[in-house]
Amino acid sequence: MKKMLPINRMMRLYKVYHRLSILSLLPLSPSPPFSSLKLCRFTPGGLRTHHSTNSARLRPIMTAATSRLGNLVSGTSFLAEDGGGGGGFNGSVNSSTNTATEDDALGGKYQLPPAEIKDIVDAPPVPALSFSPQRDKILFLKRRSLPPLTELAKPEEKLAGMRIDGKCNTRSRMSFYTGIGIHQLLPDGTLGPEKVVHGFPDGAKINFVTWSPDGRHLSFSIRVDEEDNSSSKLSVWVADVETGKANPLFKSPDVYLNAVFDNFVWLDNSSVLVCTIPSSREDPPKKPLVPSGPKIQSNETRNVVQVRTFQDLLKDEYDEDLFDYYATSQLVLVSLDGTVKEIGPPAVYTSMDPSPDQKYLLISSIHRPYSFIVPCGRFPKKVELWTTDGKFVRELCDLPLAEDIPIAFNSVRKGMRSINWRADKPSTLYWAETQDEGDAKVEVSPRDIIYTQPAEPLEGEQPEILHKLDLRYGGISWCDDSLALVYESWYKTRRIRTWVISPGSKDVSPRVLFDRSSEDVYSDPGSPMMRRTPSGTYVIAKIKKENDEGTYVLLNGSGATPEGNIPFLDLFDINTSSKERIWQSDKEKYFETVVALMSDYEEGDLYLDQLKLLTSKESKTENTQYYIQSWPDQKACQITNFPHPYPQLASLQKEMIRYQRKDGVQLTATLYLPPGYDPSKDGPLPCLVWSYPGEFKSKDAAGQVRGSPNEFAGIGPTSALLWLARRFAILSGPTIPIIGEGDEEANDRYVEQLVASAEAAIEAVIQRGVACPGKIAVGGHSYGAFMTANLLAHAPHLFCCGIARSGAYNRTLTPFGFQNEDRTLWEATSTYVEMSPFISANKIKKPILIVHGEEDNNPGTLTMQSDRFFNALKGHGALCRLVILPFESHGYAARESIMHVLWETDRWLQKYCVSSISDVSAELDACKDDVSKRVRDSENKAVAAGGGGGPEMADFELEGFHFKPGSLLCCRRLKQKPPLMCEWKLKQDKCPYLEYENMHQLNKISFKIYHQL
Repeated sequence: MKKMLPINRMMRLYKVYHRLSILSLLPLSPSPPFSSLKLCRFTPGGLRTHHSTNSARLRPIMTAATSRLGNLVSGTSFLAEDGGGGGGFNGSVNSSTNTATEDDALGGKYQLPPAEIKDIVDAPPVPALSFSPQRDKILFLKRRSLPPLTELAKPEEKLAGMRIDGKCNTRSRMSFYTGIGIHQLLPDGTLGPEKVVHGFPDGAKINFVTWSPDGRHLSFSIRVDEEDNSSSKLSVWVADVETGKANPLFKSPDVYLNAVFDNFVWLDNSSVLVCTIPSSREDPPKKPLVPSGPKIQSNETRNVVQVRTFQDLLKDEYDEDLFDYYATSQLVLVSLDGTVKEIGPPAVYTSMDPSPDQKYLLISSIHRPYSFIVPCGRFPKKVELWTTDGKFVRELCDLPLAEDIPIAFNSVRKGMRSINWRADKPSTLYWAETQDEGDAKVEVSPRDIIYTQPAEPLEGEQPEILHKLDLRYGGISWCDDSLALVYESWYKTRRIRTWVISPGSKDVSPRVLFDRSSEDVYSDPGSPMMRRTPSGTYVIAKIKKENDEGTYVLLNGSGATPEGNIPFLDLFDINTSSKERIWQSDKEKYFETVVALMSDYEEGDLYLDQLKLLTSKESKTENTQYYIQSWPDQKACQITNFPHPYPQLASLQKEMIRYQRKDGVQLTATLYLPPGYDPSKDGPLPCLVWSYPGEFKSKDAAGQVRGSPNEFAGIGPTSALLWLARRFAILSGPTIPIIGEGDEEANDRYVEQLVASAEAAIEAVIQRGVACPGKIAVGGHSYGAFMTANLLAHAPHLFCCGIARSGAYNRTLTPFGFQNEDRTLWEATSTYVEMSPFISANKIKKPILIVHGEEDNNPGTLTMQSDRFFNALKGHGALCRLVILPFESHGYAARESIMHVLWETDRWLQKYCVSSISDVSAELDACKDDVSKRVRDSENKAVAAGGGGGPEMADFELEGFHFKPGSLLCCRRLKQKPPLMCEWKLKQDKCPYLEYENMHQLNKISFKIYHQL
């Protein structure tokens, strides 16, 4: 067996040869270096940028270069997840359709990416869908494309972990719908003509669309833009579904919605409970010019309080007053006939949940004392029971401030938690209480107890223990008195258990139905399908078969297999655990899923032969469409016909590839190739690797296949797949498992496993002949950005450049845990330090583009992380660039910002991946002297192994890589030169740098490298 040489030796040989050949095309004297560092803070239409480069860097020859939009919405109540339409830019914009200059790039002006990328991002999104409670009508909720930056630039208050739009009195940056269309679902499964909801102002922004229980009305909020570029406060409207006509819910125009926490809820078919801005509220408090005293926090009681790096917290008494001002609501009960009644006093209400029988309200609120170190979710919390007309019944709990919840995973708040109504009872409450003081490190049995109690118990009646759990409580799926499923889990062991209980039969012992690892996707039995009750709640759907007394439920599973996900629907006998597969996705071409039960609108038993389901169907090249599938013949009727969102990439190529890490862990990735690409004709491509690491407790689980090769390639506005339009190969989501088996902590070998996973992925794409060594870039967002920086520091032989967006690079700035690490900096100092690319900034020599939102509010990824990392890189002379996006948070939203990020990314890839000249000056002198020796050695080995120097080799192996004939093209065989082909190769017999008389021979030795830019 041939001896395999180290991967880095082969790639170094290739890189030196390639860069020398590229240099022959360029002027002998380099272009002038970039101008000195410019700091350009944001002005309207501007962008702050930082740039650092060595003086010998060369000017680029050219510059250039939506996950599927989730469009199905829960049928009861929902908020727009995508903001809609494409407002134009309001600042200065340059298009890179023509070549943009470096002055443009450094001058702080927003840029546009090439048209082939821009057109995909600007494509109109498909509408969101919502079905009526009776399943006879469908809403098409219209959305726009990306919002303009002016919407993000509106003033916002950062209070208690939230961002509030004070003008609208709601959460800031809230997206919206632009219109509502109603379609009748006809008996044959087709859709009737669209009926447009009308009557509200043109240009209105729509949120919180909700069906009434009987499906005859829609409620939603409306806001409109005002002259000062702000939005009005939110008003509540109601539309008649039959006519489509909408009218304000309140007769008075001065009643506005307070949507900072909850918004409104239907109590019955004709009345709505609304959180409103108190009519007595005056102007917001003014910040004093001089504070009343210093800001003081004290721990003289020596409490142990460890918290993660939460952002947007309260800072002083003024912030506390401002939080109260915006968060305080007055609950108002309003009928469709216009009757209005205030119920309860004004307070900071966080939720209001009517009982299934519509007699009671479960009201949650928060109150002082507030905290300066934790967000509002940990503030003192009171839960009360009222009647629906506002009469106080009783207080369920008043939980104190929870600053001391331990950072260990599965730690929780002390006292009652997860208080809810039983979905199968008129007005019965249930909740969980911890028995370990909320500390996951405390060993105790049971760990959680679930209690249940009527809304108004008899005098002296105590809560009833429903079930005891040794893991952490995770929820209940209710069915009836004979059946409920209780879930518990434990993160450290990845254990998850499902219990079967009979809530109404104390003599029936609970039993374990499933006991498995949450990481083991192959063993996932699926989740029970739910049906809607007449009261609007959802319970487990029991299925009956003719002449069969068994108790059956439907288990809807993702169907993970070594060949990819093949979703299924099983008819499961809850008593015997026997199952029958009644539906399964096509696995040859399509990827299908069961979305919802559609035959649950009538009361009574559900029979298998009357089953009706909503399913989705897609393929690699066909976007998602929805179908109604009916039993017993399983006839499917297509109800949507959404156009392809990016027809220019309709014939892209997608393949799920499998390969192995050197420690034996099986890995997978999805390889995308451009439309029309043929490796035998086109040769290898520049490649972009985009990923995100994950933690696992076992090698077997880490090696399991997730996802389907037949899923439609969804492309989001910042997706790496956009570069398919620029003729890149994209390796999307290669698994980067960080494994800690047994008592081992995964992060203690983070760098080692990260590099090993990346090496395996790069070897896989190079062996396939689709990726050009030396032209492979790596990128990621958030923890993926952290991964990117670490790979450039510890595996520079693999990648030519990197793109890191919104990452955290110095783990000492997140000392009380990050991601899935729950040890503190002081408990795992060496791990924190070794994982931090900030500490290894002196090792990063490859070009790195760093992007960050200036208003990032994600815990741990403060904007300061990128600022400091960039300064560390610059301090060591690294080739780096920092782009700070004004007004953007952790994910980027505004069209200007997204387009500019795409332009920056494309410019970086064209300059440092396609051209791949980033480190010529750093490596040229060091490598030029030994190139001849390396090539001679390789030639001797290759000739000996191949049995001679014929024109083609059966199987060429060089330093660990195997190449099949035709997978890479020799320059001699080209009939047409690709752009920027090295002309001297085609015209000269001798290479000016390497001592070889024959270019064909040199290409053999360099594993038939195809130099295509």
